[in-house]
Amino acid sequence: MDFDSYIRDVKDFPKPGILFKDITPLLQDATAIKRASETLYDFVGNHEVDKVVGVDSRGFIFAPLLAYKLDAGFVPIRKKGKLPADKLSESYDLEYGTDTLEIHLDAIKPGEKVLVHDDVLATGGTAEAVCRLVENLGGLVVQCNFIIHLSFLQGEQKLNGYPIKSLLTY
Repeated sequence: MDFDSYIRDVKDFPKPGILFKDITPLLQDATAIKRASETLYDFVGNHEVDKVVGVDSRGFIFAPLLAYKLDAGFVPIRKKGKLPADKLSESYDLEYGTDTLEIHLDAIKPGEKVLVHDDVLATGGTAEAVCRLVENLGGLVVQCNFIIHLSFLQGEQKLNGYPIKSLLTY
């Protein structure tokens, strides 16, 4: 499927000089979202997965669907201050500022195999922080899945050689 035709370019968002790749047109089309879900699932191949981590907020769209298909648990990684129970935090740089992510301390058990999912791999700061959170809880990252990989930003270099799959690469 031509997923690229479902991605909208938004100039100067969230700040001047950024060309934002908007996935909402893909989400609005029943066939596109179904095919995207199927392809993301197929990317996992024969990896055993205990938990699927979805990153706040657009990672929450496909991660629970993947967890369901993989018979795995879903773990939300949220922006600072959004999780109610005891949590672990990780700060990171992103392409237009800094932020902090958090995960519940009991979300991942040592040795669990984890699939990381987010909408975009850009500079890699977010994905790197997510992988550190998973590893700090004793989880094993088996793969990182994305809708879009902005390869010109070389974010994959921050991901310690983890397998990376994406529907689209720019």
